[in-house]
Amino acid sequence: MFVAGIVTLVQLFSIGPVGGQVPIIMGTSSGFLGVFNSVAASMGGGVLAYGAIMGASILGGLFETVLGFFLKPLRKFFPSVVTGTVVLSIGLSLISVGVNSFGGGNAAKDFGSMENLLLAVFVLVVILFFKHWTNGFLSSSSILIGIVAGYIAAFIMGFVLPTTGVTADGVEFTKAWVLNWNKVAQASWFAIPKLVPVKIVFDMRAILPVLIMFIVTAVETVGDISGVMEGGMGREATDKELSGGVICDGLGSSFAACFGVLPNTSFSQNVGLVAMTKVVNRGALATGAIFLILCGLIPKLGALVSIMPQAVLGGAAVMMFSSIVVSGIQLITKEKMTPRTLTIVSVALGVGYGMGANASILAHTPQLFQLICGESGIVPAAFVAIVLNVLLPKDEENA
Repeated sequence: MFVAGIVTLVQLFSIGPVGGQVPIIMGTSSGFLGVFNSVAASMGGGVLAYGAIMGASILGGLFETVLGFFLKPLRKFFPSVVTGTVVLSIGLSLISVGVNSFGGGNAAKDFGSMENLLLAVFVLVVILFFKHWTNGFLSSSSILIGIVAGYIAAFIMGFVLPTTGVTADGVEFTKAWVLNWNKVAQASWFAIPKLVPVKIVFDMRAILPVLIMFIVTAVETVGDISGVMEGGMGREATDKELSGGVICDGLGSSFAACFGVLPNTSFSQNVGLVAMTKVVNRGALATGAIFLILCGLIPKLGALVSIMPQAVLGGAAVMMFSSIVVSGIQLITKEKMTPRTLTIVSVALGVGYGMGANASILAHTPQLFQLICGESGIVPAAFVAIVLNVLLPKDEENA
């Protein structure tokens, strides 16, 4: 959280060419987990493998930084139909995440229970009420109010409902909506993040696949920035904003690796939050960045955030993530819908996103290809959209 907060501040306000000055929050990326797990397995796991992952992340971040500097001449490959398709794919890939949280988290033994569903619905109703039946600060803070209300509801539920259940095998478990106050009590009051907690190792077995993933991350960051500018400000992102954003993405990831943290990239979930609340003031987002830094320095505060029931998060997420889809559609329809545009979007979503969303179809392809395209539908959809945009003949009126 400490690293995410610092990198977010740089993204918001920039230091020279680093940072796009765009209203976006940075955070630890889960998109690298597949590649990192593969690298760890190939190297036998342990501290050596983790050091190699950190070394690869440092180089990968620097590689993405270089890509950011050359983004302007590459911008012609990212017209609104391509960036819109990428944003649309990001939204589609996150909807299932939101629904899983809505049910309490698919790893929960009581996933989909009435308690989880009713708690999520309660949070969603609170958000809708404050969003559309109030004005000003209350309306803009609807998601925060909904989450706080969810915490309070879960707290009350702990007094009036059973907090444990029993599986079909007779094993007792704690229900997913229960607030784990022990975690907060056990957390320390103050901690300083340790610089270089493991020995950095540079190993080609880790470097090559991670470099490829950073190309993927650059494409997703272009989509995130495009989505947040369209959804929050009603315009396309400029070359400077995209370039600075990708550069910050890269250097932020290298900075994170120095603290033993996985790559820090633009948080796609933030796109939905901005699109929904229309809060694009960088000062307001900076308070969030400072809160992240405090969570990193004060573990008790971080623990308080981490005990949030998945159902509470899901109640807010289903609406936020769906709004990313709407932002993608807005980008695509900025220009007249022609047969060419329709073909690019249809094929990219049908073949590209469909392939990523049903990863089993890639079971007999090379492992690296599976890791890149099978984690989500974003990468194959972006690749198909870019290729078709280059190959398909231009419409006569645009030729």
